[in-house]
Amino acid sequence: MSIRSPADAKNCMNGHKSFFDTNILLYMYSDADPGKQAQARELFKEKAVSGHILVSTQVIQEFYAAATRKLAISKPTARALTEALFELPLVVITPTHIHSGIDNELRYQISLWDGLILAAAEAGGAKVLYSEDLNDGQQYGAVLARNPFSSPGSTFKK
Repeated sequence: MSIRSPADAKNCMNGHKSFFDTNILLYMYSDADPGKQAQARELFKEKAVSGHILVSTQVIQEFYAAATRKLAISKPTARALTEALFELPLVVITPTHIHSGIDNELRYQISLWDGLILAAAEAGGAKVLYSEDLNDGQQYGAVLARNPFSSPGSTFKK
């Protein structure tokens, strides 16, 4: 298992890294919307194969909790899916990220959790954050929020 520190994650990043929020990962395993499921899987595969993907420990924790609670995925299966996420480039949340997350909450009038996602994405060197929770196309500091489901054919907006 390769877990990188925030400094190591930033060092392995280039300008094309994309941060995935929990909701996009969950769509890959939800049968509620087959279209979104297919889009999420395709986007994840493209970014993972090219090495342009980044997540945080917060995202992994949220993924496990929501997969078992909201998607009713069995705990052994959710654990296996969670373990696989540890193989991705990873930002380990620290007190510095929490401080930045609080700053983001106040600056952008968003939830602390979304502020923390932004802080992790920026710390990891991501230029794009795929999420349904933030305004599609809005620049948050160095990170551009993209909702891959916002319009037809928008999955791979950069």
